[in-house]
Amino acid sequence: DLSTRIAQGPIPLDEALPMARQIADALQAAHERGIVHRDLKPANVKVMPEGKVKVLDFGLAKAYSGDSAAGSGPDLSQSPTLAHTGTQAGLILGTAAYMSPEQARGKPVDRRADIWAFGCILYEMLTGEPPFTGATLQTIVAKVMSSEPEPPTHARKTIPRHVEDAVLTALAKLPADRFASAAEYAAALELSGAARVTS
Repeated sequence: DLSTRIAQGPIPLDEALPMARQIADALQAAHERGIVHRDLKPANVKVMPEGKVKVLDFGLAKAYSGDSAAGSGPDLSQSPTLAHTGTQAGLILGTAAYMSPEQARGKPVDRRADIWAFGCILYEMLTGEPPFTGATLQTIVAKVMSSEPEPPTHARKTIPRHVEDAVLTALAKLPADRFASAAEYAAALELSGAARVTS
């Protein structure tokens, strides 16, 4: 899975961006069907030997109604993934290092929560480290809700400015400040040409 690949170190840009394009395509397809993943993380992204990327484990996925996420109920995540049964107010679902601030607060989520997680994943692909770390779950969640991540170029100076800007937009604290869709995020990364090299 992608977490194993990241453990080997930052992924070169010409490899990371085509992977990211495929993740974006998978998210876009799910979102167009009204499905929010809610637990997107490197361990749930499989990289096949031929370079094809698959997004798996929709176990916490939930249908939503448009951007308002009507009816999705309070969601969230802790790391590792919680395995509580049932859904109830205030229940936290997902993985702490990749959950959006609204998830961390147990609020309803829409596709922009997946955009946040996708931002975390690409940040980690490019730098080798997640944007929010800590010794405890509580520390990670507190950083997700209140701290800004270091710019990716802090860890890797060769990351192009437009890629860094796109990643940081995906990690905006307010959902309204993020990309409205995975396709919009991919377009901001200017992935279309590079992605088809390994697709």
